[in-house]
This record gives sequence, C-alpha cells and structure tokens, in this order.
Amino acid sequence: MDNRKKNPVQCHRCTHYYVTWDPTFPRGCRLLGFKTEKIPSAVVYESCGTPCEGFQPKEPRGK
Repeated sequence: MDNRKKNPVQCHRCTHYYVTWDPTFPRGCRLLGFKTEKIPSAVVYESCGTPCEGFQPKEPRGK
C-alpha cells in the first residue's frame, strides 16, 4: 500500500516540523515535543493508528 494513503500528513509542509542538530534524531515536532529518526507524522501514525491531527500548513514564502 502507498505510504501516503496510510499517512497523508507531510511534515515538511507543517509549521511544527523542524530539523534538529542531533544526528541520532534529526527530525522533530514542536507541537508534540519530540525528536525522531523518522518523519514525525509516521511515528504518530505507528503509535496511534491515525494520521497526525496537529498539522498546520506553513505560510507561503514571499517573492
């Protein structure tokens, strides 16, 4: 099954997503307060069985 169908949230487009300086856990979620090796929304889906409900799209960058 396509991973996007199971986990439609794209963390890279979320205001809460950030890249850490920790090489062991390079991705993080400010809303849920954790760092992870995987994409945070994938961890949420694996833990809860539902897509992340905290997704907030980033503001578009000005030109």
